[in-house]
Amino acid sequence: MAEEADSIQTTGNGADTGPQIALISQYVKDLSFENPNAPAVYQWQDQPQIDVQFNIGADKVGEEVVEVSLKVEVKATAPQGTAFAVELVYAAIFGMRNVPEDQMQPFMLAEAPRLIFPFARRVLADAIRDGGFPPLLLDPIDFGGLYVQQAEAMAQTAGEPAGHA
Repeated sequence: MAEEADSIQTTGNGADTGPQIALISQYVKDLSFENPNAPAVYQWQDQPQIDVQFNIGADKVGEEVVEVSLKVEVKATAPQGTAFAVELVYAAIFGMRNVPEDQMQPFMLAEAPRLIFPFARRVLADAIRDGGFPPLLLDPIDFGGLYVQQAEAMAQTAGEPAGHA
């Protein structure tokens, strides 16, 4: 039995060298709702056109800490004018340890946005509802597929000449 205890103690130094990622916190970083044509907008009969834009950002905020932000801009316009405009920056802080460099970017631009999107979607829907409009429920987004598409597009343009003289 003493031999077993000795072999356990000498098998390693206890250091965990496997990759680890943990969500530390998530939060609304910026939220803006504009309702420029209230109260007239509530009498408009036309269905507004909805334009939704996304942008993903990642910033290293510490040695093993990264902030990933998902910016969502929504603008609803009708022939009479703008019904509403919303801008949301929803962010999360992730702790990352022993993650290979080639895996950090796919995580920050594909997996992290996938994890925080449902929360950003709810904040956005609530803000629009609180502005007096039906809540906008965004469809799920395949951030992984978008990341792959963007990586392929960048790889194709990297092999082409930049321009002609």
